[in-house]
Amino acid sequence: MNNGKFTVSELTDLIKRRLEEGFGPLCVEGELSNCRPSSVGHLYFTLKDRGAAISAVMFRNSLARLTFALKDGMLLRANGRLSVYAQRGTYQLVCETLEPVGTGDILAMLEARKRALAEEGLFDESRKRPVPRFPGTVAVISSPSGAALQDILNILRRRAAGLRVVILPAPVQGAEAAPILARRIEQANLWNIADTIIIGRGGGSLEDLLPFSEEAVVRAVAASNIPVISAVGHEIDWALCDFAADLRAPTPSAAAELVSENRSETLKGIRGLVNSLQETVRARLTRARLALKPFSGDYLERQFRAILQPRLLRFDDAKEALLDAAGNRAAGLRRRLDIVRATLEAANPNAILERGLSLVMKAATGEIVRRAADVKPGDLLHIQPAEGMINAEVRP
Repeated sequence: MNNGKFTVSELTDLIKRRLEEGFGPLCVEGELSNCRPSSVGHLYFTLKDRGAAISAVMFRNSLARLTFALKDGMLLRANGRLSVYAQRGTYQLVCETLEPVGTGDILAMLEARKRALAEEGLFDESRKRPVPRFPGTVAVISSPSGAALQDILNILRRRAAGLRVVILPAPVQGAEAAPILARRIEQANLWNIADTIIIGRGGGSLEDLLPFSEEAVVRAVAASNIPVISAVGHEIDWALCDFAADLRAPTPSAAAELVSENRSETLKGIRGLVNSLQETVRARLTRARLALKPFSGDYLERQFRAILQPRLLRFDDAKEALLDAAGNRAAGLRRRLDIVRATLEAANPNAILERGLSLVMKAATGEIVRRAADVKPGDLLHIQPAEGMINAEVRP
């Protein structure tokens, strides 16, 4: 320090000593945001409330003592101290312990919105459609300057060079993002420009991903006639459009892989199946030829006759037995018919009269006389022999 002039290092060192010595151990409550582990095992995150935010870090040794999983949106109580990171000229809270104390405002809002939309049926599995395995055109709704779009394009070029890609540019964070994202989905459906839609962005804090949980975006995804793949953030991130989409990809790169099944690998697999089928057919034909080789035409005819002849003999025997049974049955019926005819002839009144008998009836009433007591002197009678009629009178 010289005449009130400081180098950057000197000023930063002064601020560091004043800040770190001026504050003792601290206990700070705030909502967890932008939680990102480092490659060496430390955890960097932000604690925020409605009015402010502070950067925080938890080093690997302290992090190992945590007994719960950290998730953006949690309300935490952090115990630690302030520290200045000289290389960046920033201050941060170095946390020694963390305790969950509830749900943050953003997470609570998202959970409430999720429940409301789920009750409407926007997340039902029954309304989701299958994503085409080999789409001809894919629409990508994302930031044109984002790394996520470049990852998608690179994978599609490598895995599906003939696939047509339509980019619908849209901001992916900030207040203006949600309306534009929803409008891009509607435009894609209005113009029917693709077989599949990918909507997404790279990773970020819970606040950065909020546009993909806005109601307008979720409803647009659910109403889309074109199948939608949601690819928002990294694997641990989530947004409400994930639940409304027909398919959720853990990352934008994974979404690109889902819509670009390697054509060459698929063709290679098909060729392998064709070759396998041909080999199977050839092997079976070879076995069939070997099995048929010992059998000449004459041999097959003899075998056929050996099988057929006993059956023909059985058929002839059955035919003869059937004819005999039918003849016996007919003879029995003729005998019964003769007996019935004789019985009827014996009971025929005309036949009785032909044998010399006559039928006697009262002339007045036509009543047949069966006993002498049935008539009295003076009664007129009709006597009917086999032919003609005789009139008579009863005398004492």
